[in-house]
Amino acid sequence: MYIETQAPTSTVSTEFLFTDSDFSKVRTMIHRRAGIALGEQKRQMVYSRLSRRLRELRMPEFSSYLELLESRQDGDEWQSFINSLTTNLTSFFREAHHFPVLAEHVRKAKEPVTIWCSAASTGEEPYSIAITLIEALGDKANAARVISTDIDTAVLAKAQAGVFTADQVKALSPERLRRFFNKGTGSNAGKVRIRPEVAQLVKFSRLNLLDPSWSVKEPLDAIFCRNVMIYFDKPTQKKVLDRFAPLLKTNGLLFAGHSENASLVNQTFRPLGQTVYELARAKGKAGVP
Repeated sequence: MYIETQAPTSTVSTEFLFTDSDFSKVRTMIHRRAGIALGEQKRQMVYSRLSRRLRELRMPEFSSYLELLESRQDGDEWQSFINSLTTNLTSFFREAHHFPVLAEHVRKAKEPVTIWCSAASTGEEPYSIAITLIEALGDKANAARVISTDIDTAVLAKAQAGVFTADQVKALSPERLRRFFNKGTGSNAGKVRIRPEVAQLVKFSRLNLLDPSWSVKEPLDAIFCRNVMIYFDKPTQKKVLDRFAPLLKTNGLLFAGHSENASLVNQTFRPLGQTVYELARAKGKAGVP
């Protein structure tokens, strides 16, 4: 019998030592904390993003950083770890086919409308929802709410500010730009800020979909959870979807992302349109959460 004595394999031979064991530990830690399932192809991404934390903390190698996290089961560094590994790709009215469906749905609502945007990112999606509510409901939109959450505190801060570059809003029509944004001047030239009548509908807060309890409790007209499930494994997907169901009103809608397969929602939800879903059975019947 021979014992292997060579140093652990480094997956990325650059500034910091990053071994196979380090990568495996990162995958376990982010899955446990945020439900994100990182594939083998994400090694370089993990190295690149977490290297910034090592530089800021002046740590010599990944193993030291991971030991730091393990010694502090809670705290700011865990949030920085999560922020580093979350992906925030968004834009105004992304997957545009969803918004006419939402508009038609809320026009039929008899109660004040409440929408949950469960992956708010830098704000483009919840503000697109709020704009849709104003366009669809007129003055009645003043009673509506867009609950906007994300696990990443850095992007939530940007979303709360409501300031966007000209490039971020270039796809919007001139009419929407004039109606829903204020144009920056002076040092803010080239930027726009969401108008107060839109911002007042949107409330931002941090929420981890893996938390044992959620701050979102009330009956919802719709949940937007778009391009989030693709980062979860199947058991996590099912757990989250099962928890969504009782939060929706009987005729509530779930909006999923274009990359998400309908098969992942066929137990609790059934397809209603292009990546739009409704509850598979009316609440109160056997088998429905």
